[in-house]
Amino acid sequence: MNNIEIRVADWGSTEALRHIRQVVFIDEQQVPSDLEWDEEDVHATHFLLTVDEQQMGTARLLGDGRIGRVALLPQARGKGLGRQLMLAVMQHAQQQGMTRLTLSAQTHALDFYRQLGFVPCSDVYLDAGIPHRSMSWEAAAFQ
Repeated sequence: MNNIEIRVADWGSTEALRHIRQVVFIDEQQVPSDLEWDEEDVHATHFLLTVDEQQMGTARLLGDGRIGRVALLPQARGKGLGRQLMLAVMQHAQQQGMTRLTLSAQTHALDFYRQLGFVPCSDVYLDAGIPHRSMSWEAAAFQ
């Protein structure tokens, strides 16, 4: 892994955003496509992670501070890339004046988000048949 880039990408013209989510959520995790694709994508800020020019990960940020659709292709996992992606999204959010971020974490990823400063703020619930917990992050807690 030499050249890692994380950039804001246009939803309409960046096919890799849809491809990565298709592979991770629909193919791998069996999320129904009608739940994966929603009207929020048109208005969200999308992030694309590339490693040596290979498109490997994505996330989206909504205007209300919700982070979602965080996905890395299988070959990109376990290398710290998810952390780099999340830190880039969080930094962008703060630059936009957002001081509170929220997300819906799959329960297997709770520790990953805790290490970034997110705190669970709900009981476990099912989303697309997958156990999740809501989590939040407050900028004030880190100043």
